[in-house]
Amino acid sequence: MTGPSRAGARFFVDAWDPAYGASVEAAGGGGPAAPSSAQVDADVELPATDWRAVDVRRDVAAPDVVLLVDGVRRIDASVWTAEDDGGSFPGIAASYAAGVVRCDLERGAAELAGTRVGRGLFTASPSAQDVVAGAIRYPVHRVSGTGELSKLPAAVQGPLTALEVAVSDAVRTDGDLLVVDGPLRSRRNLPRTLGYIKTQHSQYLDGRLTAVVTGLAPGQRCPVFRLGTAWGGYSWYLRLPVAGGAPWAGVVRVECSADLTEAEAIELADLSLVTLPRFASTPYKDPRAPQNLIPIAGLERRLRGMLGDARLLHRVLTAAARGIRR
Repeated sequence: MTGPSRAGARFFVDAWDPAYGASVEAAGGGGPAAPSSAQVDADVELPATDWRAVDVRRDVAAPDVVLLVDGVRRIDASVWTAEDDGGSFPGIAASYAAGVVRCDLERGAAELAGTRVGRGLFTASPSAQDVVAGAIRYPVHRVSGTGELSKLPAAVQGPLTALEVAVSDAVRTDGDLLVVDGPLRSRRNLPRTLGYIKTQHSQYLDGRLTAVVTGLAPGQRCPVFRLGTAWGGYSWYLRLPVAGGAPWAGVVRVECSADLTEAEAIELADLSLVTLPRFASTPYKDPRAPQNLIPIAGLERRLRGMLGDARLLHRVLTAAARGIRR
């Protein structure tokens, strides 16, 4: 929604529910906040001087099967260890789950194809042991360094990613397309796999190329470019179906492995354009529409339910700690 301010400037209201943050981590200019230091090769698909919106190509058909994988995590409790030397280390007891939805586009059907749940005690303590309380177990995941409490939640990402890889590997078939909710990170070796980034934090392109992105119509994408970062790869932006809004409304970034040829990356970009928009959510159903894809939204709800009751687990962990002290 737009409207005039007293100075006559236009403003936009992000369609996302504020409880979920914003679809774009915006700076004063209304785009991704932090200019990235990554080297960008914008000449992959078209010369940078010829950049323009790319439409759906008529000879590209959506795959018969699309797999969408996602994971959720939750901190069940913060803990502190008591070391023999009188010192102490912080830790977190975390639960996490991963799942995959199989969408058969030919039949128009979607089903939950697999889920897995994991738990862990994340700490730098050299003496920490697995926490076991009845049927609940939190295996120790020892982190490196001093293990500051503020950095421990990030340590959950590695085991969660491994769980996502395992659950998706179990259901893959030849010719399917795997869409990972979030950056690919260590999953760049997986075949026919896309990373789907729905919140834009960094500005990778210069002003002229960014103008191509913000000028995209729904169902269009920008040309493929390449990022020279530690997790570098091919990338492109596309705009999902959206009824007006801010310059970045409905824009997502998609990425694929740097190990692919340029032709293979462009093929996946074309495939994403005929596939992803059909899963876009609508504002009256999802507070993060249209970027939060419909199968992902349903999967997130199911996975959060599988983590168990947070209050009950906190009580279980508290009881286990008291038992250890005795």
